[in-house]
Amino acid sequence: MPKATVFNMAGEQVGEIELSEAIFGIEPNETAVHTVVKNHLANRRQGTQSALTRAEVSGGGIKPYRQKGTGRARQGSTRAPQWTHGGIVFAPKPRSYRYTVNKKERRLALKSVLSAKAAAGQIIVIDDLKMDEIKTKNFAAFLDKINAENKALVVTPEVNENVIKSARNIPGVKTAPARLINTYDVLNARSFIVDKAALAVIEEVFA
Repeated sequence: MPKATVFNMAGEQVGEIELSEAIFGIEPNETAVHTVVKNHLANRRQGTQSALTRAEVSGGGIKPYRQKGTGRARQGSTRAPQWTHGGIVFAPKPRSYRYTVNKKERRLALKSVLSAKAAAGQIIVIDDLKMDEIKTKNFAAFLDKINAENKALVVTPEVNENVIKSARNIPGVKTAPARLINTYDVLNARSFIVDKAALAVIEEVFA
């Protein structure tokens, strides 16, 4: 059964905890992870790119020169794609890139990346993750004490304003409540820092 080291807010090791085999001990499925990460990035796309086709660009209503006798190729408009300031061939238009992946595959991908983190020893459990005040300096000091990597995902049992606001100005650090973690954020983080109570929520929700 996979295990993780438990620290307190002072960075002191206070014990070990056994992780759920069903979530943190499966054989990672790379295909599912790839599918879900690709879907996550596609759904984040704004899809607002836009350009004008030759029918939409202004000008070019008159034939630039006569059909024959000039020695040049025949042209019907100065706004054809081969002309400077002409329209764009197959111009991109605003559209949605969103599509869905079924729930079982999303859950398998999340379990796969959590299991990979556990196998790599990148899961850090905090006995009681809390901040008495909103203080970025104190939270950065806490991350140093537990030797967190410069890309970290901090998971709390529920929305914690003090933790969120203390961490949001630290480059590479993201926070999330346990019920809303996703495959991309877990995979992208080098340190998965999780409150002990949040760990119980993860095991309850995603088992």
